[in-house]
Amino acid sequence: MSDKTLYLIQSSFQHTDAVLNQLESIYSIHDSVVLMGDAVLFAQDPRVLNKQRVAVLENDAEILVGSLPDQIQKLSYDQFADWVLDFKRCIRLN
Repeated sequence: MSDKTLYLIQSSFQHTDAVLNQLESIYSIHDSVVLMGDAVLFAQDPRVLNKQRVAVLENDAEILVGSLPDQIQKLSYDQFADWVLDFKRCIRLN
């Protein structure tokens, strides 16, 4: 396990823009991001698409009108649990 961080983006739609700006200043190449709730609506945002490892929960993806970009994974709850266990540090941004 390296010094990587899992960022859980759980902000309301109106706050997600500011949260993504904050993420830009703290994200490193080995980190991962999970968009949750209303933040899933920002899946097409360039600040999300330029990240190496991004995912959304399958249930949260249901609020999208279109499809997810290819580089964003859909996770079941079991897969999400596996992701979380792969990190020493998990930070919730909202």
